[in-house]
Amino acid sequence: MANHRGNEEEGVSELGWRFDAEHSLYKKKMGNQTTMIEFLLLGFSDVQELQILHFAVFLVIYLAALLGNFVIITVVAVNHHLHTPMYFFLSNLSFIDLLYISVTVPKSMVNSLCNTRVISLPECAGQLFSFVSLIATELIFLTIMAFDRYVAICKSLHYTITVNKNLCLKLACGSWVGCGLYSALHTVSTFSLPFCGSVINQFFCDIPPLLNLHCSKDNISETVMIALGLCLCFSCFALIAVSYVKIFSAILKIPSIQGRHKVFSTCLPHLMVVTLFLSTSIFVYIVPTSNSPSKQNLVVAVFYTVLPPLINPFIYSLRNQEIKKALGKLIGRNFHPNNKMSIPEEELCV
Repeated sequence: MANHRGNEEEGVSELGWRFDAEHSLYKKKMGNQTTMIEFLLLGFSDVQELQILHFAVFLVIYLAALLGNFVIITVVAVNHHLHTPMYFFLSNLSFIDLLYISVTVPKSMVNSLCNTRVISLPECAGQLFSFVSLIATELIFLTIMAFDRYVAICKSLHYTITVNKNLCLKLACGSWVGCGLYSALHTVSTFSLPFCGSVINQFFCDIPPLLNLHCSKDNISETVMIALGLCLCFSCFALIAVSYVKIFSAILKIPSIQGRHKVFSTCLPHLMVVTLFLSTSIFVYIVPTSNSPSKQNLVVAVFYTVLPPLINPFIYSLRNQEIKKALGKLIGRNFHPNNKMSIPEEELCV
C-alpha cells in the first residue's frame, strides 16, 4: 500500500503510466525510456479572446476553401464537355486541396475553442500520414498537369492519342497509391524512435518539428525517406521547368502577338498555382526556422497549409473561361466572357 501511494505521488501507476503535471500529458515507461502518448501543439495565443478570434478566422477560411474546391469538382462533374484530361486532373487537384486543408485546420480550430493544445499519438500519426501523402500527391498532379499542357501545345496533333483516358486513370491511381505508400513508410519511420520531448513546435504534426523531438538523431530509415522525398521534389520541379521552357518556346513561334498572348493567358492559372505551391514549400522546408516556439513558425505554417487550398479555386475559376461558362450555367445565369475568341479545347491550359 505504501509503495502504491509512493508511485501515485510520483505520478507513476503500476501499469507504467506517468502523468506529466507540467504539460498535462500522459507518458508510458518502457524500460529506461519514456514513450510519448500525447503531444502539445504550438498554440496561437493563450488569451481566450484571441483564441476565439483565431477560431472564427480559421472557420471562415476553411468554409471558403471547402466551398471553392467543391464548386470546381461539381462543375467538372456535371458538365460533360469538361470531361477531358485537363479538367480530370483539375478536379483531382481540387479534391486534394479539400482534404489538404481538412487535415490541419479543423484540429487547430477545436483546440482553440476548447482551450487545449493536446493531440494524441494516434491523431498525430494520422495527421502526419495524411499531410505528407496529400502534399506529395499534389506535387505529382501539378507535374502531370504541366506535362499535359506541354503535349496539348507542343504536340497538339498527337494529344488525344498520347493523353488518353487509360493513361489519365493510370497516372491518377499511381499518384494516389504511390504517395500513400511513401507517406506510410515515412510516418512509421518518424515514429519508430523514442521522443525526448512533448512540445511540437508547430500547430500541427509536421516532419521537421517531430524530428527535433527524437532522442537520437541517427535514424537511417528516416534519412532514406527524406532523401527519397527530396529526389521526388527536384524531379518534379525539373519536369515542370522543362515543360514550361518548351511551352514558352512554342508560344514564341506563334506569328501573331494576339495569338501568343491568348495561349499564354490560358496557361497562366496553372503556372500561378505551381509558383504558389513551390514557393511556399521551399520557404518552409529550405529556409531554416527557429527550433524554439515562435510566432514566425506559426505564420509560415499557415502560409503554406491554408493559402494554396484557399486561393487555387479562385485562380482557376477567375482565369479559366470554360470554368466560368460552366459555373454560370450551373447557377442558372448566362455568362458571357468579354473575350469571345476561342482556342480548341485540346490547346487550352489550366
